[in-house]
Amino acid sequence: MNKIERESLVAKYYQLFNNEQYDQMLALVHPELVHEVNQGIPQVGKQKFAHFLTHMQNCYAEKLKNIEIMGSEHHPRIAAEFIVDGEYLKTDGSLPAARNQKYKIKAGAFFDFKDGLISRVTTHYNLPEWIKLVQTA
Repeated sequence: MNKIERESLVAKYYQLFNNEQYDQMLALVHPELVHEVNQGIPQVGKQKFAHFLTHMQNCYAEKLKNIEIMGSEHHPRIAAEFIVDGEYLKTDGSLPAARNQKYKIKAGAFFDFKDGLISRVTTHYNLPEWIKLVQTA
């Protein structure tokens, strides 16, 4: 895949996320996808990623805004930076209690590719800042 194809695939991935078209989003990821969740244990496989998406949909309502996708013709990875504009719907594990708090936080992600599909997604955001946002909302 060239840079334009990789950037287009990531742009489509985020468009589908924003449109809550998760089945179509899953079609863009490799069966052995490595999903590295922010401050969590990496998960391997499309089925685990599908479970993650369902969990996120139950706990959060999020749209990604101001998405900037960056790549290089000389390097196979793609990076993205964006604002997560969300609402915390249901308490997620040991995180603070959900009360439909709204939040906006910067985040970034890194992507690898295999066989024309996304083979790794690594997401980063400032979890202590997110906790502060939902505790004070």
